[in-house]
Amino acid sequence: MRGRRRDHLRAWMADSPRAARLYQILRGLVILIAVAQFFNGNFENVFLCVLTLILFLLPSFIERKIKVDLPDTLEIIILLFIYSAEILGEIQAFYVRFPYWDTMLHTLNGFLCAAIGFSLLDILNRSERLSFSLSPVYLAVMAFCFSMTIGVLWEFFECLMDQLFLLDMQKDTVVHAISSVMLDPAGGNTPTGVRDIVDTVVVTASGEPISLGLGGYLDIGLLDTMKDLFVNFIGAVVFSVIGYFYVKSRGQGRFARRFIPQVLPAEETPPAGGDEKDPR
Repeated sequence: MRGRRRDHLRAWMADSPRAARLYQILRGLVILIAVAQFFNGNFENVFLCVLTLILFLLPSFIERKIKVDLPDTLEIIILLFIYSAEILGEIQAFYVRFPYWDTMLHTLNGFLCAAIGFSLLDILNRSERLSFSLSPVYLAVMAFCFSMTIGVLWEFFECLMDQLFLLDMQKDTVVHAISSVMLDPAGGNTPTGVRDIVDTVVVTASGEPISLGLGGYLDIGLLDTMKDLFVNFIGAVVFSVIGYFYVKSRGQGRFARRFIPQVLPAEETPPAGGDEKDPR
């Protein structure tokens, strides 16, 4: 088994040296961080490092199992995305230190998921065993829907983790005005607003009021969820348009093919990484 993995790694380094070098660098960094977190007693971060190392293996696993060739560009972005989300985002607290870090990753996620959804349908569309042919518009729309579905499922997961384990994955937002029918003095269905909010005060079970000192009202995850879905929408639209013109020109687009996996012939076995066959 180990000899087979070494053979895969050698083949990967020969066919995709950039992706293989990046994988080795990121893997080394994650291992060093895991050791440091272990000696600091941060065992939750050690688990995140182990999870990251496992996720790094996904591109290779997908290539071997479903016999596709991931382009170098796509594989590099996937590796960087995993490292940015788990190591930089969670352990290095980039989600807090850089307000737009989460927005960037959700936009990229929308783009990548649209590319994956588009690839799955395009592979079927080009199969000689199937009798139907999908139009470029249909492929683009389905890629968009696939990406948005993944985005919604991820928000479901974040909400579930927040409710069960109080992780605050759906980051809160401070707002200065709210409107709700629950504030209607008559108890009816009339939205009643409160503006110029400068603080939020909560009362504990013992009746003690505590000022949160937030400078406004704390929105519990709603605006963050809508923002994440919106930027996912933008990423999905961008690639869906790119994919449309890629199919329209029947694979002549140089940019799109860097993100679209190709099916390998049945007799070929993919290496442990992608191979970008068109250097253009």
